[in-house]
Amino acid sequence: MQKDVIIVGGGIVGLATALKILEKNPSLRVQIIEKENELARHQTGNNSGVIHSGLYYKPGSLKARNCIRGYELLIGFCKEYGIPFELCGKIVVATEQGELPLLKNLFERGLENGLEGLRMLDSAELRDYEPHVNGVAGFFVPQTGIVDYKVVAEKYGELIRHLGGEISLGEKVTDIREERNGVVVETTRQTAAAKMLVNCAGLYSDKVARLASDAVDVRIIPFRGEYYKLKADREHLVKNPIYPVPDPNFPFLGVHFTRMMRGGVEAGPNAVLAFSREGYKKSDINLAELTGTLSWPGFRKVAKKYWRTGLGEMYRSLSKSAFTKALQKLIPEIRESDLVEGGAGVRAQACDRTGGLVDDFLIFEEARVVNVCNAPSPAATSSLSIGETVAGLALGKLQ
Repeated sequence: MQKDVIIVGGGIVGLATALKILEKNPSLRVQIIEKENELARHQTGNNSGVIHSGLYYKPGSLKARNCIRGYELLIGFCKEYGIPFELCGKIVVATEQGELPLLKNLFERGLENGLEGLRMLDSAELRDYEPHVNGVAGFFVPQTGIVDYKVVAEKYGELIRHLGGEISLGEKVTDIREERNGVVVETTRQTAAAKMLVNCAGLYSDKVARLASDAVDVRIIPFRGEYYKLKADREHLVKNPIYPVPDPNFPFLGVHFTRMMRGGVEAGPNAVLAFSREGYKKSDINLAELTGTLSWPGFRKVAKKYWRTGLGEMYRSLSKSAFTKALQKLIPEIRESDLVEGGAGVRAQACDRTGGLVDDFLIFEEARVVNVCNAPSPAATSSLSIGETVAGLALGKLQ
């Protein structure tokens, strides 16, 4: 039987989209197709678990609007369904005088984005929040929180099934064809048909988009973020999330400390090119995918622009002492022996042909397809808001 909507990808964005479609119209036939044998296996299940406030994002951007709206929806969802979370707040720390203008700019961006209760802190006030931190100044963000997004995603899945949605696990999409009456999706297990398709395939979103369209001119570049964990007897050095002032010459936030909802304190991540789209280990190499990355004109321009910073990230990946030195800028008491190897995640970063690392969420449409082709952090925080947006596009096409 033809479905109304097929969603490719069982991460938190795909799940939120399905949930919002069914909440708006429970009579629709909705199917999620996920290649793994479990939901939320990749970006959702390997992120830091931070509930983002909307601090960093350009005012008016999709990231800013969806993060702030999604934040409110996520908190309400967790309260409604008894999912543990904590609004612990965080501090952003300038460790040297030269970072003070950037700190001030970030503080003002937070105000522009509507954050209330931000508080500038001098060095003594920083230590009131985090007694072991090193900084010349900083500010407190009360909205930041922590949650286990795997638990959130599983609850989305439970509600989808309760509303009559279908979730097919262990199926990889191999082909997509647009036909006069809809879309035909070939998988490793079946041929499925729907009136329309939503692509939320994360690390493979560009490849899935290309199955349905020749007009896709971005490529997903995978960046691995590696973490260490603090030994249990050193967790007292960190009370709540501690972030540096972001390096304006690099499109990532820098290594930081995060207390986890499931216990423990993570330190990281760095950001290094992964040699496979699911390259969670340094030894994970997929030659075809690596060749695809290196041959992309946009990536070569990114590498030329950021080569110095990229080499530093790679050095910290290979050297625990170098990683420790980066963390010591925030907490000088940290020692290499305090750190044990943690996990890693891979960020799906869209890169255009001209060398631009796409900074905002990227959603583009075909006649019967909606593609979500850039949804890195803060997509988990924003998931219900992004889901509403994508659900609206899908329902509009059905009408």
